Amino acid sequence: MVYENKNGLSEGEIRAALEASLRGKNLKKVLILPPDYTRMYSGAGIITRLYYELLSPTCEVDILPALGTHVPMTKEEWVAFFGEGVPFDKMIVHNWKTDVEKIGEVPASFVSEVSEGLVNTKVDVEVNRRLLDPSYDLILSVGQVVPHEVVGMANYSKNIFVGCGGSSMINSSHMLGAFYGMERIMGRDFSPVRRVFDYAEEHFLKDLPLLYVLTATTNSGDDITVHGLYIGRERANFEAAVKKSQEVNLTHVKKRFQKVVVYLDPREFKSTWLGNKSVYRTRMAIADGGELIVLAPAVERFGEDDENDRLIRKYGYVGREQVLKLVEEHDDLKENLSVAAHLIHGSSDGRFTITYCTKNLSEEEVRGAAFHWAPYDEMVKKYDPTVLKDGLCTVDGEEIFYISNPALGLWVCDEQ
Repeated sequence: MVYENKNGLSEGEIRAALEASLRGKNLKKVLILPPDYTRMYSGAGIITRLYYELLSPTCEVDILPALGTHVPMTKEEWVAFFGEGVPFDKMIVHNWKTDVEKIGEVPASFVSEVSEGLVNTKVDVEVNRRLLDPSYDLILSVGQVVPHEVVGMANYSKNIFVGCGGSSMINSSHMLGAFYGMERIMGRDFSPVRRVFDYAEEHFLKDLPLLYVLTATTNSGDDITVHGLYIGRERANFEAAVKKSQEVNLTHVKKRFQKVVVYLDPREFKSTWLGNKSVYRTRMAIADGGELIVLAPAVERFGEDDENDRLIRKYGYVGREQVLKLVEEHDDLKENLSVAAHLIHGSSDGRFTITYCTKNLSEEEVRGAAFHWAPYDEMVKKYDPTVLKDGLCTVDGEEIFYISNPALGLWVCDEQ
């Protein structure tokens, strides 16, 4: 089922679509898999609330946010995302290291084929064991299709295999994407990682009562516009969402920018693990020798968990070739390939400088991770997010390109 409106679907239209998706089903117990608060502009908060309102009077509803490696949501984030009407005690926290069960593996021969021989190892397929609980009559996987640095276009089965997946799949998929190259992946369907997910979906999820509920959205400040809603099990629904997201979330530019300034909303971005979307999503539009300035008022750590944070601090964003060498030399990085991939993704490989402007990470910490640093309070006086508008701006006679939120976009120079 595809619902689209270029001006945005109203809440009433969304509710009617969700009602239609439940029609004729005799449901006693339902599991909802929404994203977490780091996807605050996905429209998934509204959809989860509406599903809860529709289902909870007559059936038991559990909610398992697809955290991946992210930290669990706080009560304040939960209420801000889903609203007061969805009880916080309905949340089940996914632990990507302990809560999973292996359900199969993608053969090494297939991985080698789709990666053009760059990766030649099998991929274990693990999911949160709750998904395998036969007492659930329906599993609703809710989320946004948007350009992504690992898989090309986020969501669909990624919500299952990464958001609700285990360390093996998370590590393998991230490194596969890093080996293949972000520039060959971002904003596109049928990347090697997506094809691995497709294989796993076809072979290992077919018996689950799974329904994908996908969105394509944009935002203006805190106002979210849901341009499309795509409900169904068929891949065609995902492909329709990909097409719409490519239309509304990709920005094509004629000439590479010398200076890009990105603001990281303090409600959404508290780590460089998330904040490096500022790097991933702009790198194809920044000129050689250019500069990326990241205004990061709430970034206080590097990784989303303690071990990932330790590894990032230890090795830093030192570039693709150096990270690959470090993986060969150090077991702790070899055993955490998603971190290695993240370090590759977060570097410009010396092509442009990356300056993090922080309040809660010190200059020593930021420079220790191989970024440049500037004090947030000083830089925000020059590049004021309350004044700057998205797009080309002039600040003190200098042309910059300003982005108020990197999470929903991808900026690509047509000279690629």
